[in-house]
Amino acid sequence: MVLRFLQGFFGSPCLASGGASIQDMYSLMSLPYAMMAWVSAAYCGPALGPLLSGFAVPVKGWRWSLYISIWASAPVLILMFLFLPETSTATILLRRAARLRKIHNNSRFMSQSEIDQRNMHVSDIAVDALIKPLEITIKDPAVLFVQIYTAIIYGIYYSFFEVFPLVYPVDYNMNLGQIGLVFLCIMVSCIVGIAIYVAYIHYWMNPRIRRLGFGAQESRLLPALPASFGPTIGLFLFAWTARASIHWIAPTIGITIYGATVFIVMQCIFVYIPLSYPQYAASLFAANDFFRSALACGSVLFAHPLFGNLGVARGVSLLGGLSVIGIIGIWLLYFYGRRLRALSKFALSE
Repeated sequence: MVLRFLQGFFGSPCLASGGASIQDMYSLMSLPYAMMAWVSAAYCGPALGPLLSGFAVPVKGWRWSLYISIWASAPVLILMFLFLPETSTATILLRRAARLRKIHNNSRFMSQSEIDQRNMHVSDIAVDALIKPLEITIKDPAVLFVQIYTAIIYGIYYSFFEVFPLVYPVDYNMNLGQIGLVFLCIMVSCIVGIAIYVAYIHYWMNPRIRRLGFGAQESRLLPALPASFGPTIGLFLFAWTARASIHWIAPTIGITIYGATVFIVMQCIFVYIPLSYPQYAASLFAANDFFRSALACGSVLFAHPLFGNLGVARGVSLLGGLSVIGIIGIWLLYFYGRRLRALSKFALSE
């Protein structure tokens, strides 16, 4: 339990700073592609993990699940220390000012962040880092919806991991390795989602931006409108086909539909946040990670009793019913998001 806490505690800043760093490094035209790569990497991780451990653990023992994690993370740790550059504009200018002061022996060289923060106290910084994300979430309806919606999506996503052992070994007599292979449908869904989203960006969004300009941030939510129906369709398809009398490919197709459409919706949301709230992007990604991880943690706890009491069909149908919230929310955000941002003191409106 201590290990799992440390993983989440030290991993969360990486997730939060990742989205903000991508915003620093890429232009607005390239940002959707970069965010897509970032989201897809996190999306496919849970698909590959069960595949590797499903074959390794029965043969080599449970410790191999941790060995694999070490082998995968160690090179990343080394590369981050050696080659990952600073991307924050404020930090780069701060270091440049420090070098100029040293070279010219002149304390008059100051960065804008030093000027802005010279009268700030540690308590002010703590409030800005810890309280500000929650304040924005509570006071801004658009952000509140995004946080709740992504948390529900993440909770449902991880609830699926609890239903797999109740369906595939029981109804289809699959072993751990074969169940791990079923998880590959998440990767397939991610590839499908990438293909659809790239086609949208390349053939519609970017040509439109070149002709008419960037326009309202809500235009980036357009692919999410039809995609928002996919999670509900996929969940209900899984719920009522996951039985021994129906071939295993049917519920797996439901998972794939769910995964592909959720990827598109999440991609649109993760582009919408930094465009509307660029100065708070890192804080909002941190808050988003908190909401998502909290509900995902809870979903692992309540999913097994849920499916045990209601059964797979009715339990997953309940999750499908909850996903209808996303359909309503995304459409409302698309049509009324601009008006909500106009009322917000945090968002940047065009």
